[in-house]
Order: sequence, then C-alpha cells, then structure tokens
Amino acid sequence: MPSPLRSTRHLFVSSSGTALPRWLEAFPQATVSPAGNIGKKLSAKALVWLRLDETGSALDQLTALQQSVGAADVIVLANQPDDEQALALFSAGARGYCNAHATAPNLRQVASVVQAGGLWIGESLMHRLLASSQAALARIPVAAWPLAVAGASGDRLAALTKREQEVARAIASGSSNKEIARQLGITERTVKAHTGAVFQKLKARDRLHLALMVNGQRPA
Repeated sequence: MPSPLRSTRHLFVSSSGTALPRWLEAFPQATVSPAGNIGKKLSAKALVWLRLDETGSALDQLTALQQSVGAADVIVLANQPDDEQALALFSAGARGYCNAHATAPNLRQVASVVQAGGLWIGESLMHRLLASSQAALARIPVAAWPLAVAGASGDRLAALTKREQEVARAIASGSSNKEIARQLGITERTVKAHTGAVFQKLKARDRLHLALMVNGQRPA
C-alpha cells in the first residue's frame, strides 16, 4: 500500500508558475501552476502549497486560491514568515504556514502533520500560542477543562516511557527539536523518533494539540 505522502497530489502555486528545486525534491510528482490558472477543482485529499506574492495581499491570495481549489487543504509558503500574517491566514482557513525555502525533509514533515488533521505553525508563533494556552489553562478549574485537553490523563502519560515523557513536556514548553536534543543530550534524530511515538500513543494531531494535552494535565 502506498504511503499517504506518495499517494497525495501536491500542487504548488506561485505567481511565476515555477517551483523551487527543494519543492520537487520533497515531492517529485508534484505539479506547479501559476496563480489564477489552477483549472478544475482538486480532490479534498490534495495538498495545495501557495507561495505568497509579496506585492499583493496575503489574505486576498489565499481567498482567491481557495475558490479555485475547493475543499483541498492549503499550506502557505512565505519568503519572510510573519506571526501576525500567519494568524490572519489561519483564521481564513490555511492549514499550514512555513518558510518558502524550507528544506525537503521539513516540507514532508509539514505535509504529514496537515494530512493527519493538524496545523503546521511556525516556531515563534508556537511559542506565543503555548504561552497563551498555559496562562489560560492555569485560570480554568480542572473540572471545566475541555475533553480534548483533559483527555491526556495521568494514566495516558504513564503509557509513555520516561524519555518520551521528557520529550512531551519539552514540546509542551515550546522547545524545538534542536533545543530538546540539546537539553536531553540526545540527537535530533532520536528526538524525532520519540516525538513520533508520543504523537501516536497520545493521538496528538500536532505540537499545539500535544501541548494542550500536557499543559491541561499540569497547568502552569
């Protein structure tokens, strides 16, 4: 059975209609289209990557693309990522937001998270959201926590190994994989392996969802 990443159609949209080499390195079968010339609407299983044209409104570009691609998820690629722009685009329905010059492995990771139903959020914005979630949860009585947050009970976290718990709590604090590797004295590759195991065991969609689960169990 083919993997979801290989079976998914990836469409890159840019004002020039050309792709960066690393986009095709990440998804060799991807197609590229100039903005405004998408053609027929895509399957909901497709992933559409929109490279923003810096001369126009990001929201207008996203809205126009959504009208062309139907229910397909859209990931926005920005030459100079900006947290405020990201928040506005997420509010408008974007499923991911990252640097247009991200490496091929990073692009594949973004796609994997979005296909799993999560959101891909930049590191600096993630820090802001995690700080806000921790502060908000600290003010909410335990009995009032949403089910999605309260779902990570002590029993569920106990299902993780000691190292996986350390990684989960580091993620919940907003640390990147590189920072976690440095904190725990392990390689980034090992951190990624532990992260994958944590997501699978706790059924977390993305890092923010995991942070809400962990911080919901132990408010700041």
